[in-house]
Amino acid sequence: MNIWFVADTHFGHFSIIEYCKRPFATVNEMDETMIANWNAVVKGGDMVYHLGDFAYGNHEKVKGYRGRLKGKIHLILGNHDYKNKIHNIPNIFTEVDQMKTIKVNHQKIVLCHYAMRVWDSSHYNSYQLYGHSHGHLQGVGKQLDVCVDSWKFAPLHIDEVFNLMSARPDNWNFLPVDKRTKAEDSSI
Repeated sequence: MNIWFVADTHFGHFSIIEYCKRPFATVNEMDETMIANWNAVVKGGDMVYHLGDFAYGNHEKVKGYRGRLKGKIHLILGNHDYKNKIHNIPNIFTEVDQMKTIKVNHQKIVLCHYAMRVWDSSHYNSYQLYGHSHGHLQGVGKQLDVCVDSWKFAPLHIDEVFNLMSARPDNWNFLPVDKRTKAEDSSI
């Protein structure tokens, strides 16, 4: 199973084209491009962590978008998801959370719609992935904006996340191994 990350698709949201200067003439062109890009990389059994602002429209439209996308989608709620009450649509996403911490290859990754200054285990160089800022807020340390506007309107693979993070500086509050106690190391 592959793991993917994405945020701020805003399927069905015309105003986002102008607001984010997306290179599309119509909502349909935007939606069809993102669906094609998604399905070109994501396979049926893959896990996609969507970090908020999935779609605009009534529940039937939202279900329609979801039905066309491959993979199991775990939604981290964004501000527009709350407005559309997406969290109230039964059986559309594998899981829905406000925030989530996962581990991949022993690396802790904190998932939230919003960028944070500190997050769970940031002092141990854990990662934080976010959206909401549409590529306008540079991450600090081991942070990364996974908004579609920054990644050619497609989900970002976990291997690419690891590759990008390897080139980023340590978190500002990173506590090197030689400064930790055994008790701190066991809590990571």
